[in-house]
Amino acid sequence: MDEVAQIRERVDIVAFISEYIPLKKMGRNFKANCPFHNEKTPSFVVSPERQIWHCFGECSRGGDVYTFLMEYENLEFVEALRILAKRTGVQLKQSNFQVGVSGKKEIIYKLNKAALDFYHYVLMRHKAGKKALSYLTEERKLDARLIETFMIGFSPKDGVDLSNYLIQKKKYRKEDLIEAGLVFYSGSRVVDFFRNRIMFPLFDHRDNVVGFSGRAIEDPPAGGGGKYINTRDTIVYHKGSMFFGLNTAKEEIKKLDKAIIVEGELDVISCFSIGIKNVVAVKGTALTENQVALIGRFTNNICLCFDKDEAGYEATKRSLQSLEKKEMNITTCIFKDAKDADEAIKKDPVSFKKSIKKNIPIYDFIFSKTISLFEKDRVYGKRKISEELLPIFTRISNEIVKEHYLKKLSLDLDVSLDALSREVEKIEKKEIIKKEIAEVKKEKRDRREVLEDYLLALVLQYANPKLILDNCFAVLKDYEFETVSYKKIINFLVDYFKTDNIFDVKVFLKILPKELSTSFDAQYLFPLPKFEDSEKYISEAQKVTVELRVLFLKDKIKKISLSLKTGDKNDIKKVSDLEKELVLTISLLSKSQNVVK
Repeated sequence: MDEVAQIRERVDIVAFISEYIPLKKMGRNFKANCPFHNEKTPSFVVSPERQIWHCFGECSRGGDVYTFLMEYENLEFVEALRILAKRTGVQLKQSNFQVGVSGKKEIIYKLNKAALDFYHYVLMRHKAGKKALSYLTEERKLDARLIETFMIGFSPKDGVDLSNYLIQKKKYRKEDLIEAGLVFYSGSRVVDFFRNRIMFPLFDHRDNVVGFSGRAIEDPPAGGGGKYINTRDTIVYHKGSMFFGLNTAKEEIKKLDKAIIVEGELDVISCFSIGIKNVVAVKGTALTENQVALIGRFTNNICLCFDKDEAGYEATKRSLQSLEKKEMNITTCIFKDAKDADEAIKKDPVSFKKSIKKNIPIYDFIFSKTISLFEKDRVYGKRKISEELLPIFTRISNEIVKEHYLKKLSLDLDVSLDALSREVEKIEKKEIIKKEIAEVKKEKRDRREVLEDYLLALVLQYANPKLILDNCFAVLKDYEFETVSYKKIINFLVDYFKTDNIFDVKVFLKILPKELSTSFDAQYLFPLPKFEDSEKYISEAQKVTVELRVLFLKDKIKKISLSLKTGDKNDIKKVSDLEKELVLTISLLSKSQNVVK
């Protein structure tokens, strides 16, 4: 047995997936809301028997423990293999595991770690970092412990020190440094991307160094750029898919079941300095759906603590769209006389701690803020307030919460609830139209394809598949499957039962070609309704069989009729054969329809 198979055998897929999402026992399988798309009705199924998973909802993803880890953590196969190998204690020996994208990622992780060590050394031990260190310890009041915890560093002003260190001393390739976003070409030579900046390393939640955020200590910044610049997007770093500080905060977030989200790195560090450790910083102006999905792995309770300026307020509102989709519990904190968390802590850490504990529901905050911006006693003000708030309230998924704020708005504006409800209906109708247009654009599945799914699931999940197979597929002897893989699986089942009357799924899968295993797994896990007894089960399979035959014959009649209409009328024999086939097919259809009746 090779390492891949050995690891797969050692991992209990139910226990493993349960570490990421809550699973509920449903018959012989386990179910959950799919982590790969938004849904309210569980469609994600895990089979302990087969050690596989499959989503029967919108995304239709599925596979084994490797594919789950790859999908959930956005990993290459080799990366998932290494993680699971470490978990199971299996030693990887195969040399070809270093190739491809995963190998490049490993190189960039190592490069970034080497750059981190270099930047940190310059800040703490080299004269080039003296000014930056003084700024951090004296102006920003950071002690050595905090600097070490977050591995803060400094990039020298010259613009060649890092590249010389990594290329000449560490023997890294110039091309790899460019791919990592650490350097770029200036004419014929490479120069450092970060120059004269305080360096905040960016870790993913698995403690890999994926990039950096550099804060200028001069105005204007040396080398151009804004006050803060980040590593450009690489194969390991995507700005909208991560948080600063999540690697240090994740355990505290899980422990307290709450995440505080701020804007900047120094906000996180200042919170950390006063014992608030369940805090992360968003890398951007608002939360993305990817970031919400990531933080949602650790908690459902979010406190937004963005900067108290117009940009921060707008970021708060935009973040709601992504958070509401995941039905998060959202609050915010109010602090006075400070533009951000860092400044508030510097001024009054005790007061800031109180504001975190007394955080208020996000919609209360937005409501009060909006009311304060316009004259609510004037018609124009009422209109502007409603235009601002109603789209936000419309997106609230909980109807009780939604009605609460509509009633509150009705009282504050002195307008009827009916009037507000009518405006909400207009907004909702527009959203429904948008969704319907999107749905129309999606490829609709043919009824026959849906029924083929169902019938094959009924066959594979019955205690005695041969009985259903014999009963149903005798009726479908001349049936042409829309899904080609299903026909092949049926043929393999027929061959299997020629030598064995008892169905053993493990034995069957040994003879089933690997290219058919995905289709087999999907129908083997397909969520069937509960049947009172075997008689009802078989009856359901028979009904599906007859309907499939009727649909097949109707499609066949359409095809023959089209051939008669568009074919060569002078080919008397062909026309005669088609007419005979048409009459026969119509007769068969009539008999099948009588069975349905």
